[in-house]
Amino acid sequence: MRPAPATPETIRGMVCIEGGAYLMGSDSGEGYPDDGEGPAREVRVRSFHMDACAVTNRQFQRFIKAAGYATDAERFGWSFVFHSFVPSETAAKLKQEVAQTPWWWKVPGACWRHPEGRATNIGDRMDHPAVHVSWNDAMAYCAWAGKRLPTEAEWEYAARGGLAQKRYAWGDELTPGGEHRCNIWQGLFPKVNTAEDGYAGTAPVRTYERNGFGIYQMAGNVWEWCWDWFSPTFHIDGPRENPTGPQSGTEKVIRGGSYLCHESYCNRYRVAARSKNTPDSSTGNMGFRCVVDA
Repeated sequence: MRPAPATPETIRGMVCIEGGAYLMGSDSGEGYPDDGEGPAREVRVRSFHMDACAVTNRQFQRFIKAAGYATDAERFGWSFVFHSFVPSETAAKLKQEVAQTPWWWKVPGACWRHPEGRATNIGDRMDHPAVHVSWNDAMAYCAWAGKRLPTEAEWEYAARGGLAQKRYAWGDELTPGGEHRCNIWQGLFPKVNTAEDGYAGTAPVRTYERNGFGIYQMAGNVWEWCWDWFSPTFHIDGPRENPTGPQSGTEKVIRGGSYLCHESYCNRYRVAARSKNTPDSSTGNMGFRCVVDA
């Protein structure tokens, strides 16, 4: 992993997080067995700077214009869009359901600038997280910005915000005092989303209260890419000092859950939860944030 040294320019909009030891993972048994959330183990990370928010459409657009970059979704000519967001005139022409997850549709032209297909745009979503961003795309952005993706250990350390072994980035209650702290699914997945938290799709990146480290929305909204290759077992006997995951793999770690997560299907908005996807995959709920070495 290439170091990303701090400069006044690169750390603008970032939060400096002092390194230390913490209990990573969970022994709660709430996760899916194949995800490898446990065991809880003490891990130590160095100090680093992290984006206070997920990378926004405004920031990503600046990168695209400066670098002349085409994302994986743009090169492939399509990306996955949640079924209820597909414009009706587009949906009428498609028979692209994914057998195991029929709520995902392969929509021609869907990409970061056209989140639901060619007829849509990000004009009123510039402060929302950039989506339809693959791990490859996130890495390209990091290289352009002089930053890097967080390791999974750094991501969870930052998400916990100084709290030890809590379910969420703010504590053990999902809605303390009836207050929503993240953008996830309410209702009956995948058919009815009551959007009680205020948003059915992505929310602006500073919508909810910051955690103890001053980081916004490490739960829900969009999945966030990490540096590490995914393994359900490597960490059991793996390194405990600044771990970076296995040396190789087929899928990269994603963290935080998204606006589509619901306890009945994907309760991975818990801070110890983890999942994975291939480096060239993109969906309408996939984004990222960056870090820089302190």
